[in-house]
Amino acid sequence: MNSEEEFYDAVTGFDSDNSSGEFSEANHKVKEMLDLDPHQSSRTRKHNGETEIQENGIKRHRTSLPAPMFSRSDFSVWSILKKCIGLELSKITMPIVFNEPLSFLQRITEYMEHIYLINKACSHSDPLERMQAVAAFAVSAVASQWERTGKPFNPLLGETYELTREDLGFRFISEQVSHHPPISAFYSEGLNNDFIFHGSIYPKLKFWGKSIEAEPRGTITLELLKHNEAYTWTNPTCCVHNVIIGKLWLEQYGTVEIVNHSTGDKCVLNFKPCGLFGKELHRVEGYIQDKNRKKLCVIYGKWTECLWCTDPTTYETYKKNEKRGGEQKKLKSSEDVIKSENDEADDMPEVQDTVQFIPGSKLLWRINCRPPNSSQMYNFTSFAVSLNELEKGMEAILAPTDCRLRPDIRNMENGNMDVASKEKERLEEKQRAARKERAKDEVEWQTRWFHQGTNPYTGTSDWLYSGTGNAPCRFSAC
Repeated sequence: MNSEEEFYDAVTGFDSDNSSGEFSEANHKVKEMLDLDPHQSSRTRKHNGETEIQENGIKRHRTSLPAPMFSRSDFSVWSILKKCIGLELSKITMPIVFNEPLSFLQRITEYMEHIYLINKACSHSDPLERMQAVAAFAVSAVASQWERTGKPFNPLLGETYELTREDLGFRFISEQVSHHPPISAFYSEGLNNDFIFHGSIYPKLKFWGKSIEAEPRGTITLELLKHNEAYTWTNPTCCVHNVIIGKLWLEQYGTVEIVNHSTGDKCVLNFKPCGLFGKELHRVEGYIQDKNRKKLCVIYGKWTECLWCTDPTTYETYKKNEKRGGEQKKLKSSEDVIKSENDEADDMPEVQDTVQFIPGSKLLWRINCRPPNSSQMYNFTSFAVSLNELEKGMEAILAPTDCRLRPDIRNMENGNMDVASKEKERLEEKQRAARKERAKDEVEWQTRWFHQGTNPYTGTSDWLYSGTGNAPCRFSAC
């Protein structure tokens, strides 16, 4: 049986008894493939004839996709969407032209692109600085969506994804635990046992005639183990405009509340809608308050560029002067002060900023530069480009339900659009057949790595990682 047939059977439940609750087995095997003999030369070289290894023993990830992005200019979007106004798009089969070659499980993994912000939070002794770093991480988690107008593939029920990045210091695992409604659960932990990051997401997608809106649902939880702290929040609403005619553009809007359940501190971030003249496009403003509702600092910036913080008094003074028309001289933009702000900023890539810098502000986060050919790769970041990488030897290690083994995504990535479309239709049809078979036999779907429960901090319904408790077999045997 080839890998594609294994994927079909795995995600449709024909091998559902072969489930595992942990991902360390496969990750350890991947690590063994990449481990170097310390007595070997430290120069960059090939290992096992394929993987390029750097001097520090960490492998290099690919920097481009196998084929450039296809053109959507000849496709009539309206011919499909005119039947979908006001409907939930997750229940509608969409043509592959709308997609990008990643599963939604892989898109969720992009939360980890700016993991250095979690590490920074772990290192701070001051709870205010920890909240600032967590707030920056929450904003950075949606930054990769900038100019990403392609839709990730809907995961099939039982589809999984796992990733270990030793260079970044984390493990990540996710699973599609429900199909109707579509729910994706994920769990990540630091390799130094310093944090746990988990949650479940079930966005509602709706088409409103000229735009497609993704309303976020589900709780995101970050636990800083050293400080015995837990933070929870939900993502802002995402909307893609001009889906019928004109240039596609994306915005995030809504209020995000990040709660520190140990100290009672709260960060309230307002992702501002574009507005009539676009003045507020991409802007984020908010504040951090203690348990007594005293404002400790103000946060401002753009989720597409950078995030700053300053004390409330300085911020209010600046806003008053701005309204009065005082200080007519042009203040420096954040770009002018980035390089001299602190040593931390010196290592950040150069990006043209449009955020008005308030003197005395501290930089919290700045977006990474994208690859020079990003526009030909669905506007992927360097991190996103690496997520569907499938190297020699990995197929024998990964679970057959892993996203990397989906033939429709793989063919789309390779530029074989007709084959990808047929494979997508074939997978979806087989999933429908499996669902009917389970309904006929009155058999309920059994998840592999997660179980439904209650979030211990919010008291709301959540999907929790099962650990090794329901692991009847080794991951590599699934």
